[in-house]
Amino acid sequence: MTSLPFSRRSFLKGSAALAGASAFAGPAFADSHSPLTVGFIYVGPKDDFGYNQAHAEGAAAVKAMEGVIVVEEENVAETVDVQNSMESMINFDGASLIFPTSFGYFDPHILELAPRYPDVRFQHAAGLWQEGVHPANVGSYFGYIGLGQYLNGIVAGHMSATKKLGFVAAKPIPQVLQNINSYLLGARSVDPSITCQVIFTGEWSLAVKEAEATNALADAGCDVITCHVDGPKVVMETAAGRDCFVCGYHADQSPLAPEKYLTGAEWNWPGVYTRMVQTVLDGGTIDNFDRGGLAEGYIKMSPLGPAVTDAARNQFEAVKAEMMAGGFAAYQGPLMDNAGNQILGEGEAFVETDIALESMDYLVDGVIGSTS
Repeated sequence: MTSLPFSRRSFLKGSAALAGASAFAGPAFADSHSPLTVGFIYVGPKDDFGYNQAHAEGAAAVKAMEGVIVVEEENVAETVDVQNSMESMINFDGASLIFPTSFGYFDPHILELAPRYPDVRFQHAAGLWQEGVHPANVGSYFGYIGLGQYLNGIVAGHMSATKKLGFVAAKPIPQVLQNINSYLLGARSVDPSITCQVIFTGEWSLAVKEAEATNALADAGCDVITCHVDGPKVVMETAAGRDCFVCGYHADQSPLAPEKYLTGAEWNWPGVYTRMVQTVLDGGTIDNFDRGGLAEGYIKMSPLGPAVTDAARNQFEAVKAEMMAGGFAAYQGPLMDNAGNQILGEGEAFVETDIALESMDYLVDGVIGSTS
């Protein structure tokens, strides 16, 4: 991306006349012979060893495509700032396809802009779009990364001596809760007595609280720790410094703790993004609800680390093969939440594609913590 001498978010403030003239017109500079301009917006830095880096790696793959121009902006808050960023990409750069990648960008920000720009496609990285409720030019894409956390849990279950796992989480939204629960269920497939303690920081990126939470988990006897925050770097380095094993998330964090890193659940966005962009280049329409798991190439696992035992490796590989075959059910009854309520009865199960998992509001039995 060419560097601009001003903030993209300040563009509309300094160019009110242009914004007013084109607010309902869609991409200002696009025509049938122009390259496709694609925008990517990140809530944090692109080199965070985590969520934003994973999306930026996907954007880098799109940059290599012919007939495409990519514009990016990082460190955009989940406030009106993202509306300003999206509008400047549309009105200044001529973007007709935008990937606002953070959970909180959807409501109200994407939902406010989408009706004003019906010729622009807004693809949001989460599971919030609903048919008949939300605009048709908005889409939702995500991956079944709970499968990856289940595999993390299998390795953690084998490697834990204390049978106490730890999880540093940002916010108790469905995707985060599913990762916590899947991690514990994977571990309990090894040993049903294992528990997982979770600490919520309240923010996607807050280094001080992430370090405090990690230390608190280590103090409580948790000897394998993972997380769902935007940038796992602090959690990985702090946990390894406390002689805990770690399982990664979002991207490969093995360089941060090479001896303590067991494996990690990673996003695999390059293939997903290039496929969606190619659909637009070919004149097609991206699905409003786009999902996939290991078999479809939406997620992948970090290589197993040097400390992983043969027993852990064997179970990891066997379950991964089941997942690749499709229809894997991590959630099987009887299953209770940690408040004593039944989630699934005997013989019932949720497979990876079950839409009910995307509205999860509970922590399963064995998780120590609360969503409130």
